[in-house]
Amino acid sequence: MASGLIQAIKHTYPDAELSWLTEAPAAPLIKHNPRLKQVLIWPRPLWRQLWQERQWRKLWQAVMAFRNELRTNKFDLVLDAQGLLKSGVCAWFTGAPERISLMAREGSRLLVHTRLVPPPGADRRISSEYRYLARHLGARDEDFQLDLAIGEAQAAKVEQLMQQWGHPSKLVLLCPFTTRPQKHWFEDRWAELAQQLQSQGCFPVIVGGPADKEAAARIQAGCPGLVSVAGDLRLDDSVALVARGQLLIGVDTGLTHMGTALKVPTLALFGSTCPYADAATPHTRILYDKLDCSPCRRHPTCDGRFDCMRQLTVERVLAEAQPLLHARA
Repeated sequence: MASGLIQAIKHTYPDAELSWLTEAPAAPLIKHNPRLKQVLIWPRPLWRQLWQERQWRKLWQAVMAFRNELRTNKFDLVLDAQGLLKSGVCAWFTGAPERISLMAREGSRLLVHTRLVPPPGADRRISSEYRYLARHLGARDEDFQLDLAIGEAQAAKVEQLMQQWGHPSKLVLLCPFTTRPQKHWFEDRWAELAQQLQSQGCFPVIVGGPADKEAAARIQAGCPGLVSVAGDLRLDDSVALVARGQLLIGVDTGLTHMGTALKVPTLALFGSTCPYADAATPHTRILYDKLDCSPCRRHPTCDGRFDCMRQLTVERVLAEAQPLLHARA
């Protein structure tokens, strides 16, 4: 979501050298980007381990070593795009003379010089808060473009998969999994959707992480021949695979937003959350029913029925998907 800051800043300040600080799991999303000078990793697992082992001296040394590494870069400007205490501390560690935080909370406002708060609901586009930050820096709105780069090794790995699958002409990526059950669509509907897609000559593939393997297997059981790569691909492999799709159908999850970023025809199924109403690209359609109780986000009131997602029938999803599939065929 924040990757659009890269191109926005580079267009506005062509000579700027950009570094990105993140935790290790997210690093594959950005480490291949040629517009970044470097990707820095916050060694959180090491700190947690030393804390649990009560090795206070080593923990202090690790924290100071990380702080010194950041300060060595002598950053002129630090943008805390997350606005949490952990990101605020990292920004403070840099010692940069100008630190700007987006919606600083959890006390992190005390660690930055400027706190930006976008007007609520003023911009319903994807990445609206990061667009607001980019405009604050003087960037033109049209220069904010989500920016995912594909690594050469990852592209080659996906090409091998495509060969194994017989280079399907209608590769449809299904992204059913996310962090909260109220954001999920139902497993039996995914299986039925996959069957319908197969009957139309499509090659559906389930994409997900290691924690999604069992759920993916259950969906596969309801659709003979359905392929799953859930848990088999690293995050940057998934970027390369998504880029090859003719269509992506998914819930509110990073893989779905990845399809939007890569301008792959994408159908987003939203219910308890609606992170954006405008994907800022004609390649993405959003299927979302505004019920009285939605978006409930983390506090569903439907006793586990998930009415907002239940209203999204297989027939509706297929009807919305057809124009998208034909757009890239």
